[in-house]
Formats: sequence, structure tokens, C-alpha cells
Amino acid sequence: MYRFLLTPRWWGINVFVVLAIPFCIFMGSWQLGRFEDRVQDHETASTQHESTRREAARPLTELLPVDKETVGEQTTVTGRYDDQLLVPERKLDDREGFYVLTLLRTDGGEALPVVRGWLPGEPDPAKAPAPPTGEVTVTGALQAAESPGSNGVSGRSGWPAGQTGAISAATLLNLVPYDVYDAWVTLNEGDSGMRAVPVSAPENTGLDLKAFQNLGYTGEWFAFVGFVIFMWFRLLRREVELARDAELGLVTRTAEDAENAEDAENAEKAGDAEDGENKGARAGLVS
Repeated sequence: MYRFLLTPRWWGINVFVVLAIPFCIFMGSWQLGRFEDRVQDHETASTQHESTRREAARPLTELLPVDKETVGEQTTVTGRYDDQLLVPERKLDDREGFYVLTLLRTDGGEALPVVRGWLPGEPDPAKAPAPPTGEVTVTGALQAAESPGSNGVSGRSGWPAGQTGAISAATLLNLVPYDVYDAWVTLNEGDSGMRAVPVSAPENTGLDLKAFQNLGYTGEWFAFVGFVIFMWFRLLRREVELARDAELGLVTRTAEDAENAEDAENAEKAGDAEDGENKGARAGLVS
């Protein structure tokens, strides 16, 4: 009844199953590992943020360029505030609002974007407090440049005058007539009664959408394992039922099935004949 397992078609099915199952398990384990790495990064970033708040602030030049190790580090910069922009569509505690971003001109000529705080509601220049005049020294957490369309940053363009969707040198260079650091700072204490903007994790780390995508892909790969096993047993059961019905004369085999069955039967007969010859040879030797 199970002679069909010796046919070329079933050899191909079995090889596919044997290769597909470990491959799906490997990919599922890899995606799970990626999720666990992001969870670990999130926990490390949270712990690092709490510890860096207690550490002495370091000069900006010592922390550039920004990477996973320096994001959230405390830095201190001296300069004069210049242009002020609003960053709309930024949520804080599930409330819609906007950042107040002011460019701090340093003695080196470059400007550092400083987020002085967050305000609720629609972006309105009249609501944004004016920056302090004269030379100031700011202290805050260093942040990596943002990319439109990632980490909750709006990907739209065509913002009104005085607004920007992302905080990065590539975006700000089109809005101000001087060089800008490819990093920004969020103040530890909100300026002029504004709420301080919390430190955000660097891109591709933490419990963001991509992290949960990894978790979803993990479930999909392991589901594929169950699907492959289910389909193999389903095909096996179907073939057994067809073979049983054919033996009882309830159905007529197709030409392909008959040929495959005949090949399997001929192979079995050939094996029996070879065994018979071997037995005869051994008997002749004995006699």
C-alpha cells in the first residue's frame, strides 16, 4: 500500500519536507534572536539614560559622531540662540503637540539644534517662548539625527515656513544659512515652562515597530513548520486512501499513478528476483 513512497514524485516531496523544516526553524530562531536583541537594547538604553543623567556633562566635540554608545550622553555647549523652528506632529504622553527647536550658534561657526521643550496643540509661533538672548550654556542629552519616515518622524514634505518635519543637518541646511551639526540636544529641563522632551532610542533599537515585526516573523516561520508537516500528512493520507480504493476497485488510477505504482512493483519484483538468485547461488555452494 505504501509503495507510492518509492516513486520519484514522493522522493521529491520528502526531500522538500526534510529541507524545509530545519530551514523554517532556523529562520524563526533568527528572527526571535533579533527581537531579543532589540529588547536588550531597549533595556540597556533605559539604564544608560538613567546613569548618564547622573554623570558630568562632556563637551560636544568629545561625543561626535553620534552612535549607539553616545546617544543619551550628557553634553554641554556654549553659544548664542539664533533661528527658531517648530517641529509638528510630535506626541508626548499620547497628546499631540510640537517641539520648539532653536539653533544654537557656537564659536566654531556651526549651529547645534536644541529642542528647548514641547507644547501641546497645533504648532503656533505665538505660543513658542522666545529664546534667551546673549551667550548661554545649555546642558542636555545628545540625540542622533532623525530620518523622515522612521521612529515616528513624519515623512511628509512641504511644511509651512518656520516648520520642519525632521531634526537633521540634511533638513535644516535648507532652512538656515549656516552649517548645522548632524545631531541635536534635548534639554534636561524644559525652557520657559515648556515640557522637556525625553530621550529617544537610536534608530533600529528598542521596542519599536521593527522589533514587533521580528516577533511576528518568528511566529510566521514556526507556523510554516506546522503547515509543511500538516500538508505532508494530508498528501500521505490522500495517497493511502487512493491506493486502498484502487485495490478494492472503487476508483481507476490515472496513467501517472499506474505507471508509478508499476515502477515501484517492478522494482520490488526485481529485488525479490535478485534475492532468489542469491539464495540459489548460496544453495549451490552448500550442495
